[in-house]
Amino acid sequence: MRVAHNVFFQLTDGSPARVDELVAACHAYLNVQPGIVFFAAGPLTADLVRPVNDLDWHVGLHLVFADRPAHDAYQTDPTHNRFIAEMKGNWARVRVFDSSV
Repeated sequence: MRVAHNVFFQLTDGSPARVDELVAACHAYLNVQPGIVFFAAGPLTADLVRPVNDLDWHVGLHLVFADRPAHDAYQTDPTHNRFIAEMKGNWARVRVFDSSV
């Protein structure tokens, strides 16, 4: 079964430059691991406002892995860890939603 890994980052500094920096880092560091069958990262679409929309974040990361072992390997991958080390200083809150798909 595939695993969807969705991460929503709320930034301490949510300026457009810092949002773009995090999106670029996602593209540079988080789409190179084996077993990824889908990757996307981007900013909140602020004009999609409905009562059900959660707008308390700046950048969304969306990955689908071929299987659970690929997901688990990603979590300890050196490139993933480098991303965390370089970017976490601007994270106010990170929410992770994993599901079997």
